[in-house]
Amino acid sequence: MTQTLRIATYNLQKCVGLDMRRRPDRSLQVIDALEADVVVLQEADKRLPPRPAALPHDLLESHGWHILPFGQVGGSLGWHGNAMIARAGITLTHGQKLDLPGLEPRGAICAELDTPIGALRVIGTHLGLIRRYRLMQLSVLSRHFREKGKMPTVLCGDFNEWGSKVALDNATPGVTFAETDHSFPAPRPVAALDAFALSKGLAARQTGVHRARPAHIASDHLPVWIDVARA
Repeated sequence: MTQTLRIATYNLQKCVGLDMRRRPDRSLQVIDALEADVVVLQEADKRLPPRPAALPHDLLESHGWHILPFGQVGGSLGWHGNAMIARAGITLTHGQKLDLPGLEPRGAICAELDTPIGALRVIGTHLGLIRRYRLMQLSVLSRHFREKGKMPTVLCGDFNEWGSKVALDNATPGVTFAETDHSFPAPRPVAALDAFALSKGLAARQTGVHRARPAHIASDHLPVWIDVARA
């Protein structure tokens, strides 16, 4: 049987649920239920400087998660709110933080990983609200992983794209968007804002949106996952 690796993406909304309560324990309950090997997070830090982590480091580590070192000074979990956590058996060989163009401060994290399915690059991002800038941001990311070499790549996160991902294809040569179901808003999803794009050398074996309680209230997004394998 072909070995797969499960990657998930989840916009935490700073661990503030739709009941307006900040519940990191509830957010972590949702993350643990995904049974993922790697989880890419958005809005993982509080908004104001020094942007401390909304999901505490010690809480993650007590549940067996390894925090990849993209955090800034001040105890933040990631870069521009983007963070990445992994289970045992996943090793970071190289990491890079990227600033992205646009009116709003946006960024991405790029992790080159040693995984049970081989070397894998995972890029996590949270794109802007205006399509013009989303396309600029995707062009920067596409150029980055092309320049870095031919390592199989998963591009994932909150793309903020309400329509078909076909609109993003010209800005993302070298990757193909996987078919994923709607994930936003959590109580009654109507848009697939959270998604994955795969480079050559990778295949999507299965995708899913996690709807089990308390995901319906823990954030305004539902988490999305994908099982990837070598093509």
